[in-house]
Amino acid sequence: MKTRNKPTNVLPGFGLTLGFSAFYLCLIVLIPLSALFVSALRMDVGQFWQTITSPRVLASYRLTFGASFAAAIINAVFGLLVAWVLVRYRFVGRKLIDAMVDLPFALPTAVAGIALTTIYAPNGWMGRLLAPLGVKVAFTPLGIMIALTFIGLPFVVRTVQPVLEDLGTEIEEAAASLGATPFQTFRRILFPELLPSLLTGFALAFARALGEYGSVVFIAGNMPMKTEITPLLIITKLEQYDYAGATAIAVVMLVLSFILLLTINLLQRWAQRSRQCQ
Repeated sequence: MKTRNKPTNVLPGFGLTLGFSAFYLCLIVLIPLSALFVSALRMDVGQFWQTITSPRVLASYRLTFGASFAAAIINAVFGLLVAWVLVRYRFVGRKLIDAMVDLPFALPTAVAGIALTTIYAPNGWMGRLLAPLGVKVAFTPLGIMIALTFIGLPFVVRTVQPVLEDLGTEIEEAAASLGATPFQTFRRILFPELLPSLLTGFALAFARALGEYGSVVFIAGNMPMKTEITPLLIITKLEQYDYAGATAIAVVMLVLSFILLLTINLLQRWAQRSRQCQ
């Protein structure tokens, strides 16, 4: 008589671990987010719309999302370059540079903001060199973008770096032996393999920049309608005891961030499917 072997789970106790994971997710993420929406519902539709569409709030949206997107694009380009250099080349000080990539993770954001403000202020090391050229960095949107680029670079480098290490140099050597130029090898072979991880790093850097506060608040100057980011505006309303207004703006930021991240994730899945079909 034949007996059927019961399927074995790789992780025993799946039901218990799944239940604990769902409970933990609800406790840490879903319940606070639900409370945010409940607080926003205390306002009627007219008050909510008036709060989130005031000129000052719209200006903070444009600055926050624009600077975050620009910083994420810069990090996608130069993060790929930094990861390429760290993986493909051996040189003196490589391990030191590799360790410095993680510095924004360990450095308190307020310290990073003070350091960047000191460097790029009109009398700072870089600021005094840029001033004769008519370039002002501190207390401008350009300074905000630099701060967001600083805190977002490690996300791209650490996401792309493992993929580059797995690719190896054999693929490039094979393509070169078949007559492909370095640019053709990168565009047709390497870049499709790197695109999903690059999009992931871009999404992480973009999401991190949207909620950044400490490193931006010092270098921004915090001038309403000019250099005031949305997280700072939320803090300002909380200090003024306008809890309903703060939650309304936070809900808009949450919804917009979720839509953008969902779009990026869909693009990442599309890139993976396109690579599999090739």
